Amino acid sequence: MFYPELTADRVARAKLENRRRKETERQGRIFNDKVRLTGIDKEALDMQVEEKKRQEEAAKMEENIYDADVLQHSKVGRLLQHRQEKERREMERTLVTYRHQHQHLRSRREFDLSDPHRVRNMEQSDGQMTLPGLVGEDQDSESRQLRQKEQLREWLIQQQTDQQEERQQQKMEEQSYDQSRVEIDNKAVELQNFEMERRKAAAIATKDYNMAMIEEKRRQEEESNAQESLLQEGALGSVGVPGLCPSKDRKAPPESLQQVIQFQRNQAEEKKRVELERKQEEERYDRLRLDSARTALLIERQQARLNKQLRRNLDSINVQLAQTHKQQKPDIGRGCIEDSFFSKFNTCSR
Repeated sequence: MFYPELTADRVARAKLENRRRKETERQGRIFNDKVRLTGIDKEALDMQVEEKKRQEEAAKMEENIYDADVLQHSKVGRLLQHRQEKERREMERTLVTYRHQHQHLRSRREFDLSDPHRVRNMEQSDGQMTLPGLVGEDQDSESRQLRQKEQLREWLIQQQTDQQEERQQQKMEEQSYDQSRVEIDNKAVELQNFEMERRKAAAIATKDYNMAMIEEKRRQEEESNAQESLLQEGALGSVGVPGLCPSKDRKAPPESLQQVIQFQRNQAEEKKRVELERKQEEERYDRLRLDSARTALLIERQQARLNKQLRRNLDSINVQLAQTHKQQKPDIGRGCIEDSFFSKFNTCSR
């Protein structure tokens, strides 16, 4: 009877085969003496070597291309330099030829002044012609000096005028500045006086208001005292001696000095009591803080002793375990090794 294969079975079989293949490859690597002793992956190293060779070849190729470009550019630069030098020599040769052909010494405008053969070629009549007067004499020197003095005088007058105008302008600016400063000071004094008057008026108004309030309070107290005295007189009249009429002009007695002194004493005692309570609270807080610090120090010392004891116990246990392990460990140095010791190796790739 034909049973169709399920997809899950096919996937599980593929995974199992893949796991077996990987395990086989791993066992081949693990149980290979050369790979196990060297402890390296030769295939990966070979791939790294090939990759390094390819990189070196690529770098060498790039370097060769760069060298070729440098040589090409050097040749082009050398050719351009030769061409420029050739053109420069050609221009210099052309310039020298042009000067020899078209720029002679005799064609210059000032050649007659520097002609070495001038005296030789000069006629006798031309050599005797001179200016009237002595050699080096200036006939217009007096008129020229007069003109120079006149010009110098005009310059001095102009400078003096300019300086006077500048001083006048500076003086006017200083006057305007002083006037503006005086106006600003006057304005500030006026504002200060106005502010002082306003404050004075406000103080007077506040004083009048306070006096009015005090007067109103005093009047209310007098009315209340008068009402209380009337009520007391009415009560006395109702229970007093028959035929005795209490006086209607009786006023409430003012507060006595003894009551004021007693009130002040009560206030002083209340203040002392509050200060004493605050001081007792601070002392209680200080005692509590000291007790907490002392308790924390004792706990820390106790914890240190416990840690030391635990460390000592742990060291003793480690010494016992080391001795036990040393007794159970086979004596390899003496050769007392059983066959079961070697059967533990190479049983699995894991």
